[in-house]
Amino acid sequence: MTDCVFCRIIDRQTPADIEYEDDAVVAFRDIYPKAPVHLLIVPRRHIPSVMAMEAGDAEVLGRCFVAARALGEAKGLAERGYRLRVHCGPEGGQVVYHVHMHFLAGARGGGG
Repeated sequence: MTDCVFCRIIDRQTPADIEYEDDAVVAFRDIYPKAPVHLLIVPRRHIPSVMAMEAGDAEVLGRCFVAARALGEAKGLAERGYRLRVHCGPEGGQVVYHVHMHFLAGARGGGG
């Protein structure tokens, strides 16, 4: 999907500050952070939205949660905590149509 900014980041066609990656998931810094720590966790496979998920997508989206846990531990946030947010569709605030999870920490409240 060359018109998807997240697919271009995954394919290294667009630069990003990548903080985590494995065979299924990539996590990178949000360019418009809403908290001191604001990462986006995305599956490598293009899935437009939670609303477009199929049963077979559950495993890769579960891997996003595993990546969030690893990031929380690596950043010393396992005890203090962090927020995970997923926006679905236009009324849910989704801007990029490649399913992704916002990982936010370091400040209470905030957007994302």
